Amino acid sequence: MANQVKNFAESAKGFTKSPLGIIALFIVLVYGFATLAVSFGKNLNDHIAPLIYFLVLFPVIVFIGFLWLVSKHHDKIYGPSDFKNEDNFLKMKMSAVASLAAATAQQPNDNNNETTEHQLNSIVDLVSKIERPKPNETGRKWHNKVLWVDDRPENNRNERKAFESQGLEFSLALSTNEAIEILKNNKYAAIISDMGRKEGAQEGYVLLEKIRKSGIQTPFFIYAGSNAPEHKMMALERGAQGSTNRAQELFEMVMNRISNK
Repeated sequence: MANQVKNFAESAKGFTKSPLGIIALFIVLVYGFATLAVSFGKNLNDHIAPLIYFLVLFPVIVFIGFLWLVSKHHDKIYGPSDFKNEDNFLKMKMSAVASLAAATAQQPNDNNNETTEHQLNSIVDLVSKIERPKPNETGRKWHNKVLWVDDRPENNRNERKAFESQGLEFSLALSTNEAIEILKNNKYAAIISDMGRKEGAQEGYVLLEKIRKSGIQTPFFIYAGSNAPEHKMMALERGAQGSTNRAQELFEMVMNRISNK
């Protein structure tokens, strides 16, 4: 008996390392208490119906709740210990932080009062709370794929590394026409575009207008040289989901949009 109690305690300790394990432990305890009540309770004949209803309905409620968690909050029901190697979990997060920090360092600091330490802290906070896209499902293999349109893709290498550390995959297009051709045969969770290219100073808007006229409603984000409020507003008015010149803001907008699909 003492060994059984010890084994259960060790198993319970393992369950507490992740939210999913805590849910499982809670279910075991509920049924354990129900068993004790049935075994040692007195005068249960007068109250047997509610107990039967509970034992029958409780698994159904738990199952529905579990489906909701998996579909809406899949990234929160696992702890680092659920990965084959806990170091991989930390490496995944640190890779995103390092890539975003490198991308931010290459950009002009519009806010002179914002220190490098403050920027790094904000990046760490963002990456720690961001959700990875849901696992591939049948018919939704495009869910983690992004089309990035820029005639100088080498300028966005660090930004793409940050996204890739979270499970995203990229197709690159150097022009509006190339992007349109790619979109004819492929579906994406998001499109990121620069603004000025060799084709024109507002080619990002040209691409946006063409894909919207073709009926494609894929979320569209502009990553250009301006972060002015009037340019952000103009992008929204034209049908984009966001516009920025900051790597951190782009990462947050795109990841939140894709994770909520």
